[in-house]
Amino acid sequence: MTTDKIEQPPFVIVGGKVWNGIADKPLIVEEILIKDGRIAEMGKTVIRPTGATIINLDGHTVMPGLMDLHVHVTQNPKCPLESITQYSDVFKGLYALGPLHDLLMNGFTTIRDACAFDHTYVTVDLKRAIQQGLIVGPRMFVAPHMISPSGGHGDLAGLMASEFSYALKVKNIADGSDGICRAVREEIRGGADWIKFAGSGGLGDPYGGPDITTYTQEEMNILVRTAHDLGIPVCTHVYGTEGIRRAVSAGVDSIEHGSLASAEDLSLMEKKNIFLVPTQYAILHDLDQLSDPKYTACIPAFLVQKKLKYAESLRSAAEHIAKSNVKIVFGTDAGCFLHKDNWKEFPEMVKHNIKPLRALKAATSTAAEMLNHPELGTLVVGKIADIIAVPGDPFHDINLMGKVDFVMKEGKIYKHQNP
Repeated sequence: MTTDKIEQPPFVIVGGKVWNGIADKPLIVEEILIKDGRIAEMGKTVIRPTGATIINLDGHTVMPGLMDLHVHVTQNPKCPLESITQYSDVFKGLYALGPLHDLLMNGFTTIRDACAFDHTYVTVDLKRAIQQGLIVGPRMFVAPHMISPSGGHGDLAGLMASEFSYALKVKNIADGSDGICRAVREEIRGGADWIKFAGSGGLGDPYGGPDITTYTQEEMNILVRTAHDLGIPVCTHVYGTEGIRRAVSAGVDSIEHGSLASAEDLSLMEKKNIFLVPTQYAILHDLDQLSDPKYTACIPAFLVQKKLKYAESLRSAAEHIAKSNVKIVFGTDAGCFLHKDNWKEFPEMVKHNIKPLRALKAATSTAAEMLNHPELGTLVVGKIADIIAVPGDPFHDINLMGKVDFVMKEGKIYKHQNP
């Protein structure tokens, strides 16, 4: 089934203070003319074509559509293990319709799904369904599955009793050069925009700690080289120094989490122009609650124990990130918590001394740079009209990012709550 592109009416946004995703001094009053899904004109006043709809956003900050480049839309955070092991692939796709809606309503017009635990390519299908107008959601880039060694962060067999684990055969458990090379090529054949691999242990698995490195340097090298030879970027789930340095040496494009990174690790990433997606809300927001038995009653014991063990190191690493000049990209790990709460990454970043401007660029222009999609992430004439607005000034109150009340994606309005 195909759908014909419907010509969109012109819009003129007036009254709002505009931040274009680039400027360090963000708030100037501008009007924006949108035609055929793109920004046609910007200035103190713009042409008002016949039939144009005037959108008054007085008292708002108008900015580029946001990007969350680390989500898991098929994962239900209320029952994460069950959603991975008991939902069929069809049901995972149906479940994702809710998160996709929530993310778009939060102002996130672009997302990168950083892997699903399925047997097919559910997120690739979701991406195509959005592109064809069959379902509503953000623009999607996908790493369909996480390539992982046996017993690594992506191997879920350890979450089940041994007599049942044989049945849990998620895709892309790969060991050795031949197995890794084959897994990368299968992912790309299946429609991957990114390749993701487990470069270390993590907090959400029952195996070794997040500072354990699970692929050798040679294995990482062949993985990254195979993907890059086919024109596909690579991201890696990795926490600690050894894993980060092997991944940097292999030439990855982004580090996901980096939650135990030293100042030296971050400096090395900066020199190599490697992006960091720190997912701070998922990792840091509950550290002070882990001594409360009421809070931890529904959390796996191994997760509580790991977070308690590494709590101080996680806090210290967050300060290293704030002091570094590494390119930070906004990503949340939504799916490990409710997708509608993904905006809380903004105040979490600011809480850990990342400046509001840097946090907002992380979700706009810097994110577009990492995706290598310059038509996104900024409000500039000729660019795609992904535009959102919040009431007030988020540069002075970052919590306003949880109150997005205007969402336009590709020149189509999905949310507009009149003030």
